[in-house]
Amino acid sequence: MGEGVALLEEEVRELIRRRGLDPERDDVGVRGLIAAAVADYEERSLLGLVPRLDDLDLTTKSLHDVISGLGPLQQYLDDPEIEEIWINEPGKVFVARSGRAELTNTILTEVAIRDLVERMLRSSGRRLDLSNPFVDASLPGGERLHAVIPDVTRRHWAINVRKYVVRAKRVADLVSLGSLTAEAATFLEAAVVSGLNILVSGATQAGKTTMVNALAGAIPSNEHVITCEEVFELQLAARDVVAMQCRQANLEGTGEIPLRRLVKEALRMRPDRLIIGEVREAEALDLLIALNAGIPGMCTIHANSAREAVVKMTTLPLLAGENVSDRFVVPTVAAAVDLVVHLDLDSQGRRRVQEIIGLSGRSEGGIIEITTLFERRDAQLTRASGFPPHEERFTRAGFRLQELLAAG
Repeated sequence: MGEGVALLEEEVRELIRRRGLDPERDDVGVRGLIAAAVADYEERSLLGLVPRLDDLDLTTKSLHDVISGLGPLQQYLDDPEIEEIWINEPGKVFVARSGRAELTNTILTEVAIRDLVERMLRSSGRRLDLSNPFVDASLPGGERLHAVIPDVTRRHWAINVRKYVVRAKRVADLVSLGSLTAEAATFLEAAVVSGLNILVSGATQAGKTTMVNALAGAIPSNEHVITCEEVFELQLAARDVVAMQCRQANLEGTGEIPLRRLVKEALRMRPDRLIIGEVREAEALDLLIALNAGIPGMCTIHANSAREAVVKMTTLPLLAGENVSDRFVVPTVAAAVDLVVHLDLDSQGRRRVQEIIGLSGRSEGGIIEITTLFERRDAQLTRASGFPPHEERFTRAGFRLQELLAAG
């Protein structure tokens, strides 16, 4: 930062303090103040009273980024091609562009990183300290922040900011992006309308949230949708939707609201459709109970394949307590989960549906019967020989299942 920019920043901050502006809430006022301050500074520089500025537009943007935005990171937040930003240490700031990591030339200081995290957490009401060294929070722009501090990390603060780039509001958008075929998209839309329960699986950054968001675009407009997430990420186009997120414990160690509690509360809110951001632990049991009660739903899960996702769904509920046994869980998963859509991120950063499987509802010897509906062969998602469960639901919703799958 040049001498002139540093001097101008100090002047602008002083003006903001005098006028009582809140940079996070009064963006219009701050922009106007910065523009006026830059113009006044330029007049003084022409008289030789202060150092000249090289680029007025660039100076105006940098001032706004530093005062109202996230300073050096703001340029990456503004770039629509960048999906994630992470900081391993002050001299190592990375970004992910189209699924591929890049080391940037941005160099920060320890103090600057702490200031940025404090600023990001200010609007969330969440905290980060020695007693609570992890934090998950949503930023005002919808980005998701995850931060870890020493002594959990070896020396430096580790920061991740994941942007949710809305590229697909409908399943048809995923066809345009090359994630799946038109035939598979038509079938999935019909499955959502028909009320089938769908599990979306894949690795980190495979596009699971985007897939759920696109599938939710097919939910009929007259349905009351409840979403439960650790932090807000889903951006549904549904007309009637209530979104809920978890809450951390306060300084006294009370007031925490885990995902299991959200799922239980959601069942009291008369949902026609339940969407869980991601199941990782015992909340899988509450989800199964909800789906088994006749409430259609969707959720995401980390897994390496669709079959592994099914196996994981049979083991996570066991974390709910010793009184939960696989004799209950396995047949419940077989009856409650109808489809699994598995996604993958290839070496070129492309997110694609690898397979779609159906659960017949039957299990034997702890093994759930699975049938493959679509699978990727020679880099192409093609129709397999299997058929999904609940043909009567498709018929009731006005679809002919045989015709939906005939194109394959």
